[in-house]
Amino acid sequence: MTTADQIVDTAIELGERNSWEAVRLNDVAALLGITLDDVRAHFREKEDIVDAWFERADAAMLRAAQGPDFAYLNPRQRLHRLIMTWLGALYPYRKTTRQMIYGKLEPGHIHIQIPGLMRISRTVQWMREAAGRNATYIRRALEETALTSIYLATFVHWMNDSSSGSAGTGRFLDRCLAIAESADRMVFTRRSVADNGSEENAAHSA
Repeated sequence: MTTADQIVDTAIELGERNSWEAVRLNDVAALLGITLDDVRAHFREKEDIVDAWFERADAAMLRAAQGPDFAYLNPRQRLHRLIMTWLGALYPYRKTTRQMIYGKLEPGHIHIQIPGLMRISRTVQWMREAAGRNATYIRRALEETALTSIYLATFVHWMNDSSSGSAGTGRFLDRCLAIAESADRMVFTRRSVADNGSEENAAHSA
């Protein structure tokens, strides 16, 4: 019996041979010796295969968080490993991955762009959980915004990175995380100092 993974693998291979735009579910079915209805039993449309492809990257990222040394990494190192693992899961088929993203960005594809934004949010949420981030309220919201921006900027950099093993992307990501870490420390250290000062003034007034 054909599995969803086999359908994804075949579609991705076809995308590498030609282009993702040229992939037809009918061709996928023919290569697997199944019917279109068999494909439909797993995927409602071609775009669902794209989602399944990125789900694999999410799964690889979460597996990385179970590594024996992961708990000993500092917060920046954890996020770096998670994002690079996510990208690494897609690396063998970077050309097809890039074409998938460009397809989503085409004008008139609002029906896949909105779910795409929700998928980004979902990945970032799992990333924060895996990294053990526990900020709340304003700090959480700012952290999520910063991490989403870093994740997307790194993804764009990776799609056009010709360095061996995506080393250039790794360095780019490290710089982004360092800047975010410094900004977080600066903002919330100052806020903590200000809050403590207010409490002391209130105590003296009392």
